[in-house]
Amino acid sequence: MKNIVKKIVVYSMVGMLQIGLGASMVSASPAHGPERVQFEEHHRNHDNDRQREHDRRIREENDRHESEMKRHPGESRRHWHERQKHENERHQHELERIHHEFEHRGW
Repeated sequence: MKNIVKKIVVYSMVGMLQIGLGASMVSASPAHGPERVQFEEHHRNHDNDRQREHDRRIREENDRHESEMKRHPGESRRHWHERQKHENERHQHELERIHHEFEHRGW
């Protein structure tokens, strides 16, 4: 009986030592070091730049679309509505292209 108790105590201590060594190795790993923080910060800045560029292009397209939707001087109502229809289609395709470009470009 004493032999079994000794083995249980020894194996428990060995297990606790392994857990302690594992925990200290994890806390000392480079995944938590300054290099990792710089890497994550770089990618966060890159994502912000990418979002700003996307927003800028959408804003420019919306401004262009707004000015194109206005009726030109001397333009007939029928021609204006025809031009608006084509402009709406072109605008929708352009917005889709911008979104697609930024989603699939991997920026």
